[in-house]
Amino acid sequence: MTNTVDSDRPDHAPAGSGRSAAESSDSGRAGPVPGSVALIRGAADSPVILHVPHSARHIPAVVRADILLTDPDLARELDLITDAHTAELAAAASRLAACPPWQFVNRLSRLVIDPERFPDEREEMLAVGMGAVYTRTTHRNPLRACDFDPEELLDRYFHPYARSFTGLVEERLSATGRAVILDVHSYPTAALPYELHGGGPRPPICLGVDSFHTPAELIGRAAAAFGDFGGTEVNTPFAGTYVPLAHYGIDSRVTALMLEIRRDIYMSEPGGPSGPGLPRLAAALATLIDALT
Repeated sequence: MTNTVDSDRPDHAPAGSGRSAAESSDSGRAGPVPGSVALIRGAADSPVILHVPHSARHIPAVVRADILLTDPDLARELDLITDAHTAELAAAASRLAACPPWQFVNRLSRLVIDPERFPDEREEMLAVGMGAVYTRTTHRNPLRACDFDPEELLDRYFHPYARSFTGLVEERLSATGRAVILDVHSYPTAALPYELHGGGPRPPICLGVDSFHTPAELIGRAAAAFGDFGGTEVNTPFAGTYVPLAHYGIDSRVTALMLEIRRDIYMSEPGGPSGPGLPRLAAALATLIDALT
């Protein structure tokens, strides 16, 4: 049986996380704001972590106050930027898996902070105003004031999230000797203006990989598990995967793969309900999970 807790336990302290571009910070040792992150426990002997960073739409009122959009425009932006139903997908796959994985789910919108960005000048998405704290929308319009200071949001949400995720990876390493991160995302059928590399193929399933942390066997198992959806391609239109900086490039016990699912195969775009593709995807993801345990 699994249970859900807010991931603010003291043992989730070590710093660092990222998506092929990770950040660590020792500033502050508190865990995430209660309710902002869900840690859903899996089997004690499972090395698999489903990371779901972009599925939520919730924006705390204190954060909403600094967003320039009207309520209707914000709702539209959330439709475009949210990886809708990916938390539902992860939960369904976990129920189907013979050995339930661990789930780390962001309960706040990525318009609060994006936990998969560098919070400094190393982040290439700063070029379109979409670093760790977004200042521009998907259509490159103003989201926050040009002089907005992101440090409070980084300290309150980003760094604690990073430390907590790293703590979970270290727990899995201690318990099982390895950690397998499956980073669960979705992406729109048509490229949005903010995409820096949106001109390439947009396959039904994009597999984001890292040269150090994504072995060929993991790519092959993912391609096989999702082979019935019309094809998979590697690192297009999005590349890389999420690995804690404490382990990035140095610890081969941590393997990782990003799953980018094109939205038209499971939902009505841009922000509509899920369809019959979702349970099929859940079954495929469960197959991959069981192949990795």
